[in-house]
Amino acid sequence: MTSSTRRGRSPEGRAEVRRDLVAAAARLFADRGYDDTTVDDIAAAAGVGRRTFFRYFRGKEDALSPDHERGLARISEVFADAHPDEPLLSLALRAAETVFDLYTDDPGVARQRFALVGAVPALRDREAASVHHYRRLFTRKIATRLAGQPDGELRAAVTAAALVAAHNQALHRWLADGAREADLPACIDHFRRVAPMLPLEVDTEPDLADVTRRLERATQALERQTGHRTG
Repeated sequence: MTSSTRRGRSPEGRAEVRRDLVAAAARLFADRGYDDTTVDDIAAAAGVGRRTFFRYFRGKEDALSPDHERGLARISEVFADAHPDEPLLSLALRAAETVFDLYTDDPGVARQRFALVGAVPALRDREAASVHHYRRLFTRKIATRLAGQPDGELRAAVTAAALVAAHNQALHRWLADGAREADLPACIDHFRRVAPMLPLEVDTEPDLADVTRRLERATQALERQTGHRTG
């Protein structure tokens, strides 16, 4: 039994094998170029076999991607575990911020990935597909929370698109600036600037009957005060 097989038997071991494969892919793509690197090259550099590689990835274009399945699962968990009374704006921002961890766990690999995605069309396509998955998940989760509210589905779709766009914009700025840990709080603050742009507050029509009652009470109180002063 090989050491890679033993490592792959536990969640921690599988995560370690995956990290090794991602690191090997990033290194080889940078050194040899994407087109001149094969799946066998990546597997050998990570110390595993070809069959092990395909337990984790469908192809070499996936080997450089963050663990988006883990990211999507985290978002679902945040929504599932949230208190029913938590404001939706707070919940949506909190869920989106969990995805930053996929990149901050290994900033060096994240920087290499960022440079390669900009240069390799296959990796750009893979990244675009992952963006679609996040947007669709956020749309579904937010729409559930907005069920029965005015334009709930529309507001969910707009919010999801804005969240994902803001997240990507903040993340790309952080990566382009060197992906320094000290700059991460500023990255998250930049992402949170999207908050006032999200259509999560319902603009309700005023209750005219309630407004009338309040005006009548105010008028009566004013009349009583005026009568006391003149009496």
